[in-house]
Amino acid sequence: MLARQRQEFILERVATSGGVRVTDVVEALEVSEMTVRRDITELVNQGLVERVHGGAVAPGPTGHEPRFTTKSGLRTEAKQRIGAAAAALVRPGDAVALSGGTTTLAVARALAQLPHLGTLTIITNSLPAAQLLFDAADAARAEGLSAPAVLLTGGELTPSNALVGPVAVDALAGMQVEWTFIGAHGLTLEAGLMTPNLTEATTNEALIAAARTTVAVVDSSKWGVLGLRTFCATSGIGVLVTDSPPQEDARNHLEAAGASVIVAQ
Repeated sequence: MLARQRQEFILERVATSGGVRVTDVVEALEVSEMTVRRDITELVNQGLVERVHGGAVAPGPTGHEPRFTTKSGLRTEAKQRIGAAAAALVRPGDAVALSGGTTTLAVARALAQLPHLGTLTIITNSLPAAQLLFDAADAARAEGLSAPAVLLTGGELTPSNALVGPVAVDALAGMQVEWTFIGAHGLTLEAGLMTPNLTEATTNEALIAAARTTVAVVDSSKWGVLGLRTFCATSGIGVLVTDSPPQEDARNHLEAAGASVIVAQ
């Protein structure tokens, strides 16, 4: 296969999924890792991708926040798997919190399918997640079943359909939950979980402060992607749920920092 064909394959994967891993290209094209890394270097030099840990992602400014509708069509199968694996952590009677984002919306969908949904208390600053859970609660009551308690924070609406700012932070003050499920624009081992929205970063910090355990739900395209501000250091992640195994050095780093890693199947 010609270099141009390999590079077009990489660009297609980046365009459809937001990112690509070196190992996936090696397996798909049956070429060496060194060859793939050279192709990525050429694409980086042309400004067509950005290099990240283990692969490449679409180029973009750290301060740009994609709209919810843009993100909702990306990596839907991976997010569904992540959502199911994350929701499986929740026990009957738990109180949980959900941040904004399309991956946490997948967690909400999975929570709505739990047999013990009616025993849960769920706090969220995500409008789509709240609506989905309100509908699930109404459906449960219509069938004579117990319904979950669903609380929506107030706040200023972001492009990712999350409510953020002082009103949201005040609503979360004093709350205590077993799990906070939180998405991110990007994740690096050095900086942790990041977002391009400064106000969202502050609200995410409040969600994390309310949790006994912080569960980062991050698909593999977010690895190595930078945001404008960190809202959770790697050491603050209790559980990382992702769709593809991290490289061994990354997994060792996370586990040394105290995080459990779950690869959603």
